[in-house]
Amino acid sequence: MRTIILFILIVTTTKVLSQKDPLEKVWYNEEKTSKIEIYKAMDGNFYGKIVWLKEPNDNNGKPKVDDKNKDEKKRTTTRMGLLILRKFKKTSNSNVYDSGTVYDPNNGKTYCGKLTLNGKELKLRGYICDWSWFGRTSTWKQAE
Repeated sequence: MRTIILFILIVTTTKVLSQKDPLEKVWYNEEKTSKIEIYKAMDGNFYGKIVWLKEPNDNNGKPKVDDKNKDEKKRTTTRMGLLILRKFKKTSNSNVYDSGTVYDPNNGKTYCGKLTLNGKELKLRGYICDWSWFGRTSTWKQAE
């Protein structure tokens, strides 16, 4: 009898622990030029990395790199796999995630950010830190 109870407890606990947050999906950016995988890391925060590019190579046929990065040492890092969302925290409102940063590889700048989930749409608000009214919002669509 103990074995059965232990087995049920393990299965139930594993199922609960393996449930993903609704944010943990792959998303198209607004222009549909890239897909970003959002995942929950061991620190409990949410991160997003580029997992697909519509045009992964430059005009010379080489993989696109993070050539606008302010840190010269990082300018040879390929865009594929690049971490662009960092440290988003789920708020008491279950569909809002904030206190994170958004990196834009098109200009090499990092912004503060807020994510708002609405079904298969994700609103990403990027703004100059401490000036939330000075920024822009883009709508991402669930890719898979």
